[in-house]
Amino acid sequence: MSDEGARRAGRDSRAGGARQAELAQYPDRIDQIVPSFAAHDAIGAHVRHMRDAIRRLGVESDVWAIDSLPEVRREARQLDTLPGGAIPGTWLVFHHSIGTPAAEVFAGRSEVKILDYHNLTPGHMLASWAPQVQAEVDLGRKQLDELAPECFFALADSAYNEAELHEAGCHRTRVLPPLFDLGILDRATDADLARRLAAERQTGGSDWLFVGKVAPHKAQHELVKALAVYRRIFDPDARLHLVGTGMGEDYPRALERFARRLGVADALRMAGVVPPETLATYYRAADVFVSASEHEGFGVPLVEAMHAGTPVVARAFAAVPETVGTGGLLLDDPSPIALAVAVHRVVTDAVLRDALAGAGRRRAAFFSLERGVERVEQFVAEVAALLAADGSRGRRG
Repeated sequence: MSDEGARRAGRDSRAGGARQAELAQYPDRIDQIVPSFAAHDAIGAHVRHMRDAIRRLGVESDVWAIDSLPEVRREARQLDTLPGGAIPGTWLVFHHSIGTPAAEVFAGRSEVKILDYHNLTPGHMLASWAPQVQAEVDLGRKQLDELAPECFFALADSAYNEAELHEAGCHRTRVLPPLFDLGILDRATDADLARRLAAERQTGGSDWLFVGKVAPHKAQHELVKALAVYRRIFDPDARLHLVGTGMGEDYPRALERFARRLGVADALRMAGVVPPETLATYYRAADVFVSASEHEGFGVPLVEAMHAGTPVVARAFAAVPETVGTGGLLLDDPSPIALAVAVHRVVTDAVLRDALAGAGRRRAAFFSLERGVERVEQFVAEVAALLAADGSRGRRG
């Protein structure tokens, strides 16, 4: 063997030994607890991909939930069947985004506890429209303050969320953006919807799109205002497509009444919840993705739009600037006229459109599933090293 070959073999041997030592510090299990488990919502997708990434490390992983939707019921275990005593060699990851009895179960466990914080909507944003949900998020905020200091480690979707963890008293943290498969949007198309949207475009007018829960903190009413301004000044045939489920019935109904008052009811299209192939078609057909949201802990639809090459125009609130980065047009001016003018620039300036589409795709690549899996591996290695340094429980055996 040459000298170079011997040096390379030595490096590989040392690297292999270091890897084996790292793996020896890993736990037997990393289980996840989530109040409600679904296949297609952002947290449900994140939980499934995290589970798969953990299993690829050779660590067992299951999901425990109070409720599971039928399509994922076989993938989850009932939280009320979680063994009463500590499970040896186990870490528990709790996904927190709402007040829930699951938080109390997690708080009472003695395994290594890790909090994955997906943010809580400020209750005052919901008070007038969804008082029951306000009560749930207020409880969630109280639970966050109680859980954060007791957790060995915490994850956050964004630095915006991470700052709230620090404020709540958790200081061993890492940013782990949500895990989701952007490739789903490339593999599916709703041909019927594509034909209908194309036929409508033949009559003229641009197509705006927003994806997210129809709820007061998402501020779809601000989009309706901006659309009314835009149709009066620039394009009388423009349309606004809203994709997402409603938070209750009061706000969606008020939104429709508001659109009628402003004379744009014929331009407001509320699609509700749609399957992936339909969502992909909406992204491809839109001239612009517009966000007036006042609260986002991350904003997965922003990334989906950027991945699809749909130019993003968004008000710079909460975690939106962090998620969009340089991949879209961010507005510090929250007024409807500012949003309308920005959309007009994007729709009518081909050079700007192409630049935003390219920048958006580059930014979306930062959140690819492959990178997400790498971040999970880094998180597990980091926690294992911290536990080893502390001489704490949770390692194999």
